[in-house]
Amino acid sequence: MILIRGHAGGSALTGTIYEPGEDPPQFSGSPDDDAPYVWICDEFYEVTSGGSTQRVDDREIRIAFESPMPRGFETREQAIEAAKEHIRTQFARIGVDDVDIELPAVEHH
Repeated sequence: MILIRGHAGGSALTGTIYEPGEDPPQFSGSPDDDAPYVWICDEFYEVTSGGSTQRVDDREIRIAFESPMPRGFETREQAIEAAKEHIRTQFARIGVDDVDIELPAVEHH
């Protein structure tokens, strides 16, 4: 598995790419077993009430989480590019555009 982490605004987001031979979690919406690489990561957005409080940059915001949306890919490179884009998108959803991506933060075989 490959853990990919993005840092921005004093916060971090980490997702996981499951590689061939590894068993990603199975739940509603999981890609079929034919996908050799599976990316899973939280999805979130800013809300005006409810949610969880998070400090981003010098401001406090409230965020709500959506169910993770696993995505299957044929190649490692496709999975990594999608993971980086996903992390950038999540930070952009809460108003942070400058994201530093660690690739891979941790790699296990």
